[in-house]
Amino acid sequence: MQAGHQATGSHPVADKCPRRAFLARAVSAAGAACLAPHLLAAASTPQVRTAADLVPLGNTGLKISRIGFGTGSVGGSVQRALGQDTFNDLIRYGFERGITYIDAAQTYATFEWIGGAIRGLPREKLFLQSKIPGQPEDVLQAIDHHRQVFDTDYIDSLLIHCMVKDGWTDTMRRVMDGFEEAKRRQWIRVQGVSCHSLPALRTAVASDWPDVHLVRVNPQAKQIDGPEETWDKPGDDIAPVVEQLQLMQAKGRGVIGMKLIGEGAFVDPEDRQRSLQFAMAHSAINSVAIGFKNRQEIDEAIERVDRALASL
Repeated sequence: MQAGHQATGSHPVADKCPRRAFLARAVSAAGAACLAPHLLAAASTPQVRTAADLVPLGNTGLKISRIGFGTGSVGGSVQRALGQDTFNDLIRYGFERGITYIDAAQTYATFEWIGGAIRGLPREKLFLQSKIPGQPEDVLQAIDHHRQVFDTDYIDSLLIHCMVKDGWTDTMRRVMDGFEEAKRRQWIRVQGVSCHSLPALRTAVASDWPDVHLVRVNPQAKQIDGPEETWDKPGDDIAPVVEQLQLMQAKGRGVIGMKLIGEGAFVDPEDRQRSLQFAMAHSAINSVAIGFKNRQEIDEAIERVDRALASL
């Protein structure tokens, strides 16, 4: 009887298990049928991109806000004229609106204000970029000075500032080695360069050293890199700069655009829209640094970036 009972598969307990499994599958299928249209609709809805997005900085593994707060308009004199309290308020207003990338430099008149401006803000949500000029005698001490001034353990991105000469990677080797040591010590997360001439820009792109490039770029070719090896003789043709941007992208570099408002020269709103439209449309450019002097300029930049992104 026992053998015959097993052969027929009529045991009461064994009989219930397949039925439960069948019911579970039926409920699951019914639920999937109900949810599927909603999930499909969500999947098919294109993601809305905005100025407040955090975006990858090339292949560095870091993320950065699409817009950065530039603190060095005309050497930082524009922001310095605001007074420290207004400057601090403006940094915090930008942060509240999603501008978490702050662009600083040792030579800017606002350099000593950065620590106070970010005090109390969540450090992990900030992206601090700064720059060191020339060839300091003690490179590590110069880098540590930035950490002390900013009252932070690390700088997200540190750049060699304002290179203009072809072959600058040869003359700056000692400084570059200091940056690499600071990176090993986790004082900085990524290293890079800002250039102010085409020869220097081409040298930077050809080198394997930079993780990040800060590039003068706008479609009107105002205050962009030119063929002469000097910072104060800008070019008038955007094509050579765009060529280098494409090479940077191919190498996975982080790319940040500057001079998007032509260092304040674009007083016509259409010029500002055209420039930001260009930057948002160019796949090599991850973020842009803009110098602000009031809340209205922050609001306008965000609105124009949102408009540019919506049109792409």
